[in-house]
Amino acid sequence: MASALIQSQQLSSNFTQLIVHTSSPDLNFNSSPLVLAAAAVSLTMTSLKEPRRVAEVMLAWLGLELVSLTELQTLWAGYGHICAIVARVTDTDGAVTPIKTSPAIRQEPDGTYRLIIKLISPPRAKGKDEGHLRKMLSYEVEQYFYQEVAPRLAEDVAVAKCLASTLDMKGRPRADELQGLTATIITDLRPQFPVAGEKRLVLNRRQVHAALDWLAKYHGSSWASLPDDLGRFVLPPLEEATRREAGNGAADPKLWLNGGYTYLATRRKEYGSLCRDEYSEWSSAFCSPVDGSSHSIAEMVAEFLTPSGRPFETYIHGDVKSENLFTTQSGDKVAFFDFQYAGVGVGGCDIAKLFTCSVPVEMLSHHEDIPNQLPMGDGERALLEKYRETLIDQKPLGKGPADYEWA
Repeated sequence: MASALIQSQQLSSNFTQLIVHTSSPDLNFNSSPLVLAAAAVSLTMTSLKEPRRVAEVMLAWLGLELVSLTELQTLWAGYGHICAIVARVTDTDGAVTPIKTSPAIRQEPDGTYRLIIKLISPPRAKGKDEGHLRKMLSYEVEQYFYQEVAPRLAEDVAVAKCLASTLDMKGRPRADELQGLTATIITDLRPQFPVAGEKRLVLNRRQVHAALDWLAKYHGSSWASLPDDLGRFVLPPLEEATRREAGNGAADPKLWLNGGYTYLATRRKEYGSLCRDEYSEWSSAFCSPVDGSSHSIAEMVAEFLTPSGRPFETYIHGDVKSENLFTTQSGDKVAFFDFQYAGVGVGGCDIAKLFTCSVPVEMLSHHEDIPNQLPMGDGERALLEKYRETLIDQKPLGKGPADYEWA
C-alpha cells in the first residue's frame, strides 16, 4: 500500500513536470488546467496519506488489512477526514482474529468489511479560541459516545458500532504513532440505510415517523445508562478549558453536560448583540424582562433546559436534522449519526429541532398563512403523541420519570 502511494505521488509529480515543460507559445497550448488537475491529484494523495497510515495501524488491532480508502468528507476548517474503508482479514493461516468474533460487523459477500474512519488532526489554535475548543471537545464527546454509550443502547436503536478508537489504544501495537490524534473506526451503516437525508431536505411523512420512532427509542433507552452524578460531564468550552487547566477535569471524557450547541451559555456574545439591536423584532421578545421577574424569556427557558438531575432528563442527540440521518430504501427506518453534541438534556429539544429543520409545515399545521402566534395544530399534537407513546413503551424498569404526562 505504501509503495502504491509513493508511485501515485511520483506519477502526479512527473505529470506536472511534463505539462510544464511542454508548455510553449509555439504550440499554442494552455497547460494551466492540466497543471491544476495534476496539483489536485498530488494534494489529494498527500492529504490522504495520514488517514491511510492511521487506518492501517488501527485495522491491524482487529486482524484486518486495508484494501481501499475513499475520502467522503473533509471536516470543517481542515480539522480532519471522514473516509470509507474496505478491509479484509489478514492472512493468519486460519487463526481466530478479533473481527471474526465481533457480532457488530457484517461481512460482505466478497469477504471484505465496509467501515468508516473519522480522523481528527486539527490545525494549531492560538490561545483560548472558543470555536476551536468547542470543536475539539465535540470530537472527544463523539468518540466517547460511540465507544461507551452506543453499546448500551437498545438493539432497535440503529447506530454505528465502534470497532476501534484511540481512546483505548494504550498498549496496542504502534499506538505511539497515533499520539495527539483522535481516530475512531465504526461500522458503515449505508448498506442497510442507503438513502442519505442530505442538506436542508424536508423529510417525507414515512421518514418523519421513522425519525420520531428512533428519537423516542434513543431517549427512552438512554434512561438506563444515565448516571446520577453529572459532575464529570463536559462543561461549555471555556469553562471546561479552565477546569482542565486547574487539574479538575474528568480522568476520562464524557458527553456534554448540556447537549446541543445553541444553548444560551455558549451563545452569550450573540445574545448580547441581539439585546443591543433595537431594530430587531426578536430583541424585545427574547431580551426584555418578563413581568414580575428580572429575567428575560430567553434566560428563563435556558434555566429550565439546563440539566439538573431531573427524572425526565436523558441523553439527547443534540443536532437532529435531515443531513444527520440515513434511511432505508422504503423510509420506514432511520439511523442517526454525528453525535458530536450528544449530552444530557430534555428530549423535547431534539424534537423541536427536527420539527424546525426537517418536518414539512403541512404535517404540523393546516394554516396556509403562518401567523406570528400559532397554537399547536392537530398534526403536531399527533406526532408528539406518537413520540410519547413510543418513549413510554421504551422506558427501562425503574428508570426515567414515574409518568410522562402532558404539561
